[in-house]
Amino acid sequence: MPSWTPAERRGALLVALLLSLGAARDLWRATHPRLTPAPPATADGSSGSSAAGVTAQVGRPGPAPGEAAAPVDLNQAGLAELDALPGIGPVLAGRILQHRAAHGPFREPEDLLAVPGIGPRLFERLRPRIRVGPTSAARTGPNARPDPPAGP
Repeated sequence: MPSWTPAERRGALLVALLLSLGAARDLWRATHPRLTPAPPATADGSSGSSAAGVTAQVGRPGPAPGEAAAPVDLNQAGLAELDALPGIGPVLAGRILQHRAAHGPFREPEDLLAVPGIGPRLFERLRPRIRVGPTSAARTGPNARPDPPAGP
């Protein structure tokens, strides 16, 4: 039986370490699954998956590929609607609601840049998914800005 050189021992130890780390990661993922919504029930009461094509939904639900979602109105959206936007979590959604309550309704989508945590890169990702609707129904903050006077 040949003896191993120090370099071969280090290589074997490295391979064993990498295999152990991979096994530990797999064990972690098996015991801590991500929260995924259940597939929607179909009219016949089944879960919607079939043997011909099983689809798994990971993460947040969104529009099907090629299907555009309706833009979210920043002045009407609640916490759940804002949280569903890409790059916006529950904390940032709460900040948007706090900003809206403190400063009044958003007048244009660019007003979102005043919210702490929203920078130009995130705003550009959000721009096609947000809009600013009528502000009369959303006037709730103490510093609500009045509409500008109509021009001649």
